[in-house]
Amino acid sequence: MGRVNALAPTGPSDASGPSDAPDPLAAFLALRTPEGAGLLAGLRSYDPATELATATRLRRSHPAALVSAALGQARLRQRAVAKFGAEDAHRMFFTPNGVEQATRTSVAGYRARRFAGAGVRSVADLCCGIGGDAIALARAGISVLAVDRDPLTAEVARANAVALGLDALIEVRCADVTEIDTAPYDAVFVDPARRGGRGRIFDPEAYSPPLSWATEAALKAPRAALKIAPGVPHEAIGPQAEAEWISDGGDVKEAVLWFGEGFEAGSYRATLLPSGATLSAPAALPAPPVGPVGRYLYEPDGAVIRAHLVAAVVERCRGRLFDEMIAYVTSDELYDSPYTAGYEITDQLPFNIKRLKALLRERKVGVLTVKKRGSAVEPEELRRKMKLQGPNAATVFLTRVADAPTMLIGRPVTGPEAGHR
Repeated sequence: MGRVNALAPTGPSDASGPSDAPDPLAAFLALRTPEGAGLLAGLRSYDPATELATATRLRRSHPAALVSAALGQARLRQRAVAKFGAEDAHRMFFTPNGVEQATRTSVAGYRARRFAGAGVRSVADLCCGIGGDAIALARAGISVLAVDRDPLTAEVARANAVALGLDALIEVRCADVTEIDTAPYDAVFVDPARRGGRGRIFDPEAYSPPLSWATEAALKAPRAALKIAPGVPHEAIGPQAEAEWISDGGDVKEAVLWFGEGFEAGSYRATLLPSGATLSAPAALPAPPVGPVGRYLYEPDGAVIRAHLVAAVVERCRGRLFDEMIAYVTSDELYDSPYTAGYEITDQLPFNIKRLKALLRERKVGVLTVKKRGSAVEPEELRRKMKLQGPNAATVFLTRVADAPTMLIGRPVTGPEAGHR
């Protein structure tokens, strides 16, 4: 879950703020009382737009601090629905960082199934955050030691285990992860914090704890997984790891480094959820060939691109790139797979807004999808300039072909005509 493990706690010992500032841990514990639970239950469907009126009404019969804590938690639960689903989100507890950094249920569940499939029955979850990964592991039948240094975050993780009926499988410990003996566990999972006071952290050695420490901890365990940012440089990945990039609904969510028995060291993998389709290569692939634009254009899933597996798609569709720096694949053959979206290209033009506008007007295009790679043009701005009218639809790719700004116009290839390979 990526809660910062090396930063000072945000609970009672945090002396950075005014002495009369609300104690976040005490405010959270108040929500765990019968009065707090009753307040939260009544706020499940409240509208944040009416918060002032709601707060005024509730403060007539409840302490102001408790009302503020309950309203804050209700807002966090509403935000968490996108990641956890309504049923779980409205039973769980969150912190602002916890909602932001939490792994969505679909991804955490997939990772837990990989652990279980490798024979793992116990995991030390280091930097557990609010417990989202621990929950997924427990639901896969795995016992979990969930560790976080921050007292409030650890208390939230403990409350979530209880709220979801998983406390028999999840032990939560407030401690520094570097002091945890992981020897009794089948596997280690580490989710270092990748956000600091200035936003996202891109240097893996600036993670908390650093990637080098997490890798060392992983190599000591029979099996391990490290969650890292999907944009991690490939050269930062050691040869002992199987590197996997995961997308969900077409959006790349994370990368995971797998270590130990059951995982293929040095290999690269792209996994697409919710289907679970996986494309892999035993090592880094050679650069694919480059040639002219063919009849079809294939847009690889972001996980395939991040895993540097575009060459595998090129080989499968008997295709090529049309620019060595652009991750669009082209082929003269019809090809369909879960790893790409396919388009039939009808026109190839040098980049020219007036020519594009005239072509779309001639073809009565009223709906235009704009995709770009290697172009500085903003899709919304281009659409406004086109003044679209008509019953037809088209897709335009703003890209480069042999390093020249180019427009490719086409249409999606879907259904039985696409076939499968």
